[in-house]
Amino acid sequence: MATFKTRSQVYATKVLAKVEAIESNTNQGDKLRSQYGSMSHKLPVLIRTAGLAQAISFVAARGQQGAKTLLDDLSVVVGQEDGDKLQKKVLEAKLPEYMRLTQEALYALLWFKRFAQSVLDVDASVDAGDDDS
Repeated sequence: MATFKTRSQVYATKVLAKVEAIESNTNQGDKLRSQYGSMSHKLPVLIRTAGLAQAISFVAARGQQGAKTLLDDLSVVVGQEDGDKLQKKVLEAKLPEYMRLTQEALYALLWFKRFAQSVLDVDASVDAGDDDS
């Protein structure tokens, strides 16, 4: 008998693996975790207010390693190779595909936010700063 997983189970599994990789990354330390977790909380709001294309472009241009890593991880979870590929796909998408990508990104980001709180212990009220390092 075949076993099927819900989209929620699939996303939760993929996101948990990505967040645990950030947690175990000792090279970048607290700054990467803080930026990653902070953007996990901010990105869904940014997508809802500005739209997926602008939100992704903002994160890509921001220059923070943690935010870029989150974008790359989000991209993989929603079926793209990396943040650059997701950005290109979003910018070229027709409306139905754009709406689908937006919903998938928001759905995956629910799990990023939850695991940022539980695994990375990042508080939503803490700002990781805007510097480039």
